[in-house]
Amino acid sequence: MLTLVTGSLVFQEQSASAFSNLRTWITSSFDIFFMVSANLFAVFCLFLIVSPYGRIRLGGKEARPRYSYLSWLAMLFAAGVGIGLMFFGVLEPVTHTLNPPLGIDPENESVARSAGMASAIFHWGLHAWAIYAIVGLALAFFSFNRALPLTLRSAFYPLFGKAVWGPFGHVIDTIAVLATVFGLSTSLGFGAEQIAAGINYLFGIEDTELFKISLIVIIISVAMVSVVAGMDKGIKRLSELNMGLAGALMIFVIVTGPALAIFSAIFQATKDYVFYIPQLSGWTGREDVDFLHGWTTFYWAWWISWSPFVGMFIARVSFGRTVREFITGVLVLPTLICIIWMATFGGTALDQLFNEGYQGVANAAPELALFKMLEGLPFTTFVSSLSVILITIFFVTSADSGSLVMDTLTAGGKMDAPVQQRIFWCASTGLVAITLLLGGGMSSLQALTISIGLPFCLVLLLMCLSIMLGLIEEYRDT
Repeated sequence: MLTLVTGSLVFQEQSASAFSNLRTWITSSFDIFFMVSANLFAVFCLFLIVSPYGRIRLGGKEARPRYSYLSWLAMLFAAGVGIGLMFFGVLEPVTHTLNPPLGIDPENESVARSAGMASAIFHWGLHAWAIYAIVGLALAFFSFNRALPLTLRSAFYPLFGKAVWGPFGHVIDTIAVLATVFGLSTSLGFGAEQIAAGINYLFGIEDTELFKISLIVIIISVAMVSVVAGMDKGIKRLSELNMGLAGALMIFVIVTGPALAIFSAIFQATKDYVFYIPQLSGWTGREDVDFLHGWTTFYWAWWISWSPFVGMFIARVSFGRTVREFITGVLVLPTLICIIWMATFGGTALDQLFNEGYQGVANAAPELALFKMLEGLPFTTFVSSLSVILITIFFVTSADSGSLVMDTLTAGGKMDAPVQQRIFWCASTGLVAITLLLGGGMSSLQALTISIGLPFCLVLLLMCLSIMLGLIEEYRDT
């Protein structure tokens, strides 16, 4: 960690250029590999839902879930993509409608809107959650059903046996920790910039570096309290609060916005998503190479690089679920929520653009897209202020769940590591974020984090094989 942070700061221009070139090379040279892999992950997960292996219970026949469906889903969503939907839920539908994929003419409004909404959902739907589901299922199964440590190396025991406790396993777990630390740190840094931009837009408070650092300190301090409180008292309650506030915000947009257009958009977006999945999942004969590389393969690399963190967290909270429950809860339900969210927020922004001629979102800086959309609704300042609070809490839940994951990994899979160690990882993430924010090395490590997606894609493919071997053996024993 110290070496990479120091190198990114001391050799700022060189590292920024090197990592940026590396990211471009990976997303353009391995586009087919990422596309094929993401399709395989989605198909594999859907197969498990309908297969006989779906009856297998994580933890054994007598195991029962520790959390209610609502609490479980809240924690999955808050750790997985909650903060991303707050940022991209308005931005992507508008961006992809104005610059539609698949060579579609943007002047053809109805087709452009359908393709734009479908492509926004595509990046946050089944393929994305399938990546998380595979890592989560592998970790949960081999930990709860095979009594192996809750670390990534355990998922490869059927393939490599005792070799996972040697250098191979050390490398896998170390990369997972680094991906989590730098992924969270860069997100915290950029998150502080987004929150500061929102506060500056609403209240005119200057978004200085000192102000952004103060925001990071606040986020990490709250996350630290949550981590110390533990899963049930801290992370669970914050996640439930998040989902409640997010639900209230969505209901507000529906009630005060174009309600009929939103309900129509939810139905239409579902149809469009299903219709465009085959085309967006393909890689041959594409006219939209920039979209394919700049958005889709970038997203798949990003999801894969985050999968150790989110997958580990999902595994920790999924004891007692059947494989069918697990895949449905991790894959299908979040996808439906993403469709409803995108159709509500993105649909409102598109209605403002095409029916009211309001250009606010189309011309806004990315971090202000949500606030510009809310400008067209009543109680703008109050609701936008609540949105800033909601975004902040989403960052807190990402920080505390990430710290818990790093703590588990570095404790060799133990889920009851000392409190001091939890505090250490939480504080370290904040310090790395502040250092990179001050030094300007954040873009370098963001590019590095995405680049980790390439080797980890191979890891996920091996995980699919390992999961299948484990489930077949378990099914025979029952």
